[in-house]
Amino acid sequence: MSTHPPSRFSVLSSSSLSSAELLSPTNTSARFSLPSAPSITTATTGNQKTLSRPNIYDRPLNKTRTAEVSAPAFAFLFSEVVQYMQKRVSGINDLERRLNTLGYRIGTRVLELMVWRAESTSKAPKREIRFLPALMTIHTNVWKAVFGKPADAIEKSVQNDDEYMIIDNDPVITRSISVPRDMSQLSCSSFTAGIVEAVLDGLGFPARVTAHNTPTNDFPLRNTILIKLEKSVLEREELFK
Repeated sequence: MSTHPPSRFSVLSSSSLSSAELLSPTNTSARFSLPSAPSITTATTGNQKTLSRPNIYDRPLNKTRTAEVSAPAFAFLFSEVVQYMQKRVSGINDLERRLNTLGYRIGTRVLELMVWRAESTSKAPKREIRFLPALMTIHTNVWKAVFGKPADAIEKSVQNDDEYMIIDNDPVITRSISVPRDMSQLSCSSFTAGIVEAVLDGLGFPARVTAHNTPTNDFPLRNTILIKLEKSVLEREELFK
């Protein structure tokens, strides 16, 4: 069965929204709850036996590590998240900040899950205490866990010792998003930067992480995740030398 590539979703242009829509207050106090799993009733020897469908939270975590999410479904969901946030912000910087915050929340859970799996499957799990091995773990393991593939490269700034970059030539989250010209500075990969920042904080390498569009002729969607380490991390690295 042939598959069709997912259609591209367009981020709303700020010019297409009236000022009333951008500034209108929204009700964010609504709470949502997951529906309970319906029960299945089966008749056995005259007695009714009630069986509950397995809950997703009861599934073994190790058996879901190779599970994949539909790319079109993920693209649609992320596009809706971006458009939802855009209607509630005052500018591009505010939108990127919110995407970064959302990614940070995801990153803390990704790290927790990866550490749990490592400790449950390895007899002698280890924690990286040097920055470069930790950065390689993010480049490979975290990217595979979240996006299904490793990042393309790691680079170090030649001007600043506290800056490192993770290069992704074809970011999964921006493949199906078209950014209008009047919002060309928007980088939806701020979501990814939030994930990286959360993992670094959790591993003990506090840093400020931002996302930047760096397109080339061969890779028009190319993105750079810039990591600026705090001074305490550099001082600790010097002690290990």
